[in-house]
Amino acid sequence: MTVADRIEESLATLAPESLEVVDESAAHAGHAGARSGGGHFRLVIVARAFEGKPAQLRHRMVYEALGPMMKNEIHALAIKAYAPGEI
Repeated sequence: MTVADRIEESLATLAPESLEVVDESAAHAGHAGARSGGGHFRLVIVARAFEGKPAQLRHRMVYEALGPMMKNEIHALAIKAYAPGEI
């Protein structure tokens, strides 16, 4: 299972209506985080769990769902988190 697959699996707790995870690690080869094994990812997630919540709280919810992956497998994560109907 790839790290992107594990990200998707972990974010299932937020019951996303749509989720896109893009592994951009190859573009950061040689970067300090990449040398230590952490990847660079971009994600777009749409979930009802985000309704009425500010962006900072939405990001915190994503980080909590990913848990310890944020300390090891993920070095950088760009997040776009929307409630249904916002995009």
